Amino acid sequence: MNENVIKMLIRGIGETLYMTFLSVIAGYIIGLPVGVILYVTGKKGLKPNAVIYGVLDFIINIIRSIPFLILLILLIPLTRFLVGQSYGSTATIVPLVICAAPYIARVVESSLTDVDGGVIEAARSMGASNFQIITKVLLVEAKTSLMTGFTITTGILLGYSAMSGTVGGGGLGDIAVRYGYYRWQTDIMIITVILLIVIFQIIQSVGTRISAHFDHRKR
Repeated sequence: MNENVIKMLIRGIGETLYMTFLSVIAGYIIGLPVGVILYVTGKKGLKPNAVIYGVLDFIINIIRSIPFLILLILLIPLTRFLVGQSYGSTATIVPLVICAAPYIARVVESSLTDVDGGVIEAARSMGASNFQIITKVLLVEAKTSLMTGFTITTGILLGYSAMSGTVGGGGLGDIAVRYGYYRWQTDIMIITVILLIVIFQIIQSVGTRISAHFDHRKR
């Protein structure tokens, strides 16, 4: 393996991490508040609203039902409009965020739903407002579950970022497709797969440790 290949792989790792973590952060900026709204407006929420919940639920289900590769292609016009091109690591972030946000919203909704109702009632009995219950009770109590969801989401987006390589998305996936598939350089493809596995394992390990640290039930 020559110096140029090593530089290419290092660049691929950087692009993969850039796509994955930036899309996770942007996805949470959108998905977290949407997930909170889903919980609040749900049947057992703090302020049930069937119309708001129904609209959000419908949109989320539609987006989540579309396979990522198809979504990637469908969003090419939007991606080109937003970033000026439809290929490369920056362009791939657009479909990754749109794919991640609904999933994150569901994770947040599920995490908040799992919070013990007694804790909420105790906060309400002490005069806490809905906003205070959300920020100081629900999100705090659900932090372990939310961190686990963050870890899982990051792992999923890592895989999706590699999948985007089939349409020139950049990163290790793009290297695997260009050299492993089109040029039959199996050694490079195997190396990219190993690198993706290593990155995934590191993300899972770090996420699991942080989740365990937040889990007050284990203390």
